[in-house]
Amino acid sequence: MMFLVGICVALLAVALWLRGTGFARKSASAMEVGEPAIDIRTHLSGPIISEGVIYGPTGKVAGRFVADMLGTFDGRAGTLDEEFSFASGAKQRRKWNLTFNNDGTFTATADDIIGQATGRMDGATACMRYRLRLEEDAGGHVLDVTDWMYLMENGTVMNRSEMRKFGIKVGELIATMRPVANQHV
Repeated sequence: MMFLVGICVALLAVALWLRGTGFARKSASAMEVGEPAIDIRTHLSGPIISEGVIYGPTGKVAGRFVADMLGTFDGRAGTLDEEFSFASGAKQRRKWNLTFNNDGTFTATADDIIGQATGRMDGATACMRYRLRLEEDAGGHVLDVTDWMYLMENGTVMNRSEMRKFGIKVGELIATMRPVANQHV
């Protein structure tokens, strides 16, 4: 019996360690991939096209989307309007209101975000963490989300998001975001 208790304690310790060193716990400076340096106010300004895939907890594709985005920034504040068109035919809109600080940190709000998102730009990466309330037709669940954005040399921003509920990974999103002027036909 004590042997089983010992194994359970060891597994719990490993799970807690992995949770503390996983995707959501990395710092922007630890993920920095160098130059060019990302600045959301520059790299997500103007009309942007985004294409992405959403994966469920087992890694199976749960959805695909194309989004038209419009970033408008003025100094320390700005908005990012997103209009998603999903392969299922569903539509969704989100408007982020962002405020930037001089040290590379920023905050953001949107109607489906609980409280305030917090983020940091460092080198070629930006990270943002927030709590997202899904729409009622998607269950209305509240998820903890971590977004990592990586600026590529050609100006494209690669986004990888991880969604968790009660600490358990329930989804992942991979997307590109690039200025409409750079769109290839």
